[in-house]
Parts: sequence; C-alpha cells; structure tokens
Amino acid sequence: MNQQNNQFSSNQLFLSVILMVAGAHLCNDLIQSMLTATYPLLEEKYRLSFAQVGCISLVYQLTASILQPAIGYYTDKHPKPYLLPLGMVSTTFGLCMLGLVSQFYLLLLAAAFLGVGSSTFHPEASRVARNASAGRFGLAQSAFQVGGNLGSSLGPLLVSLVVLRYNRQSNILWFIAIGVIAILLLCRISAWSARHLAANKHKAAANCTLPYDKSKTVLALFILAVLIFSKFFYMASMSNYYSFYLIEKFALTKQSAVLFLFLFLASVAIGTFVGGPVGDRIGRKYVIWFSILGAAPFTLALPYANLWGTALLSCLIGLIISSAFSAIVVYAQELIPGRVGMIAGLFFGFMFGMSGIAAAVLGYVADKTSLQLIFKFCSFLPLLGILTILLPDVERYKR
Repeated sequence: MNQQNNQFSSNQLFLSVILMVAGAHLCNDLIQSMLTATYPLLEEKYRLSFAQVGCISLVYQLTASILQPAIGYYTDKHPKPYLLPLGMVSTTFGLCMLGLVSQFYLLLLAAAFLGVGSSTFHPEASRVARNASAGRFGLAQSAFQVGGNLGSSLGPLLVSLVVLRYNRQSNILWFIAIGVIAILLLCRISAWSARHLAANKHKAAANCTLPYDKSKTVLALFILAVLIFSKFFYMASMSNYYSFYLIEKFALTKQSAVLFLFLFLASVAIGTFVGGPVGDRIGRKYVIWFSILGAAPFTLALPYANLWGTALLSCLIGLIISSAFSAIVVYAQELIPGRVGMIAGLFFGFMFGMSGIAAAVLGYVADKTSLQLIFKFCSFLPLLGILTILLPDVERYKR
C-alpha cells in the first residue's frame, strides 16, 4: 500500500511539473506570437513593405534557431536549469522594446531579443518535460508543446482586443506582467529540475547506443528535416500572412482578420495535444504520416474557397498538420538516445530557422506577385509527406 501511495504521489508530482512547464511555455509563446500579431499595426504605422515584415520575422526566427542546437548540445553534458528564467528575462525585454520603439532597426533588435529568449527556453524546458514524463514521452512532449500553441493562439486574440482595437503600439506594455509571472514560474521549475538532476546524478547512464547504423540514422534525420521544411514553410505562410491574405481577398478589417488567425492557431493547439498521446499508442511514424500528407487535400482546396470555407479549411489544416511536431521530436530523441537537449534544440531551432527563411522569401515574392499566388504555391508542400514511408519503425525495433 505504501508503495502504491508513493507511486501515486510521484505521478502527481511529475504531472504538476509538466503542467508548470506547459504553463511557462504558454506564457513564452504568447509573448513571442505578439510580434507577428502586431504586423498589421506596424505595417500601417511605419509603412513597412512585405519584405521588411519578412525581415523582422527572419531576424526573430534566425536568432531563435541558431543558438538552440548549441545550447541543447552543451546542456546535455552540463545541464543549466536556471537558464530558463534568464531566457524569459530576454523575452520580456524584447516585448518592452516592441511596445516602445519606432525605428525599423530597433524593431529588428526587439525581434532579436525575443529570439534569444526563445532559443534559451526551449531545449532546457523540453528536457524538464521529458524528465517529468514517467515514460510517457509523447504525452509529456504534447502537453509541453500544446502550452506553447495555446499561447501562440491567445497572443493574436489579446493583441486584437488590447492593441489593434485602440491602434496603440504602447498597449503592448500591458503584457509585461505575463513575462514577470513566467519568470517567477520558471524559477520554481528550475529549482525542481536542479533537485531532480542532483538526485539522479549517480544513477547509471542511459543506454546511448544508436538503434540503427550511422547511414540509416542520417537518412532518417534528413527525411525528418524535409518534413519539418514542408510543415513549417506552409505554417509560415499562415502565421505571417494569413491575416493579410484575408484582408486582400475578402476585404476584412485588421481586427476581424486577426480573429480568423486566432481560430487557425487554436486548432493548431488542439492538434498538437492529440498528436503525442496518439503517437504513444499507435506509433509515431503513423502520426507523422497522417499529419503531413493528410493535410494536403485541404491545403490544395484552401486558395479556391470562399470566406467561411477558408475558415473551415484553415481549422482542419491546423488540426491535422500540427499533430506531427511532438511525434517528430520524440521520434528523433529515440533515434539518437542520450541527446534530449540537442535534438530538442536542433528541431526547435530548425523550425524557427525554416519559419524565418520562409517568412522572408514569401514576403519578397508577395511584394513582386500577390499573396494569393503564395498560398497556391504553398498548398503543394504537404505532398512531401509521402517521404515518411522511408522512415524506419523505431518502436518496432525497440520491441
């Protein structure tokens, strides 16, 4: 009986840690998403071109991507749990700048501080989620990821209600309170992580033997990279230019367009939560397959739909395509055991980098052509999901 009670207490503790990490991820990504949600205001107020909007995204995404694999690789060998609140300090400072500055180069600097905060947060927070998973890695990664997606969906909604409604850039400063709350929460998470690491430092090292030979492992990582490319190049078109697309095609107001963006991002959050537990149950390869390729019929139809058809299709796309990322991260961590932080940093970093490059490229092309042409081109990207057939079945190998 005592053993059962101890196990129940341990599970409760791990669940509370996962929920705290998910809450911190919500705060972090809520603040991060405010950058793209304020683009319509910044574009109108400072007469930015689509290329300049894309450059802001590029600076943010590249800053967020370049540091993440290096931080993850270093903290695999030398865990630094107290990097978490320090990263949130950078994020909060970037938000403060976003609410105050007026020059384009200062907007780029604000984006860079946001990116540094993100790159510091994700590898170590992903490690904490895995350490608190009690073996249910997909569920833990999904809970962690869905916290971020909920934050990403709430950000545009709050910006619409608090910033765009009054057309005041300075109203962004109200959200500094969220950053302060996140810093306090992350200090508590870091304290738990430090105790957990100290309690387990004498345990035997986990088996770090690669399940497949080097060439097969490299091929699998390359295929995962292509799938990340297809997913996040398409997601960049939605997260950065969906509002502009709706304004251009259907003559919506800025506030209404951002509300449609909120619906899409909310569906992304739901799909993310479903993907991890389903992957634990049926296998992550099948989730990856369905998530990327399964979205293709809907992405191909979206450029030709009316307003409400566009809203419905965008929600279906968000639900389906978002379920892949948690499965991809956990699949890669099982493909290369013992490199939790490096894999998390690599894939989060590649995600941010690909999103930034896509935002800049798509913005440049949109200036030269039209947003409707951009959405027609991007609609074909999920067809790359067919490459999932080449991935080895890691779960079957482990069994």
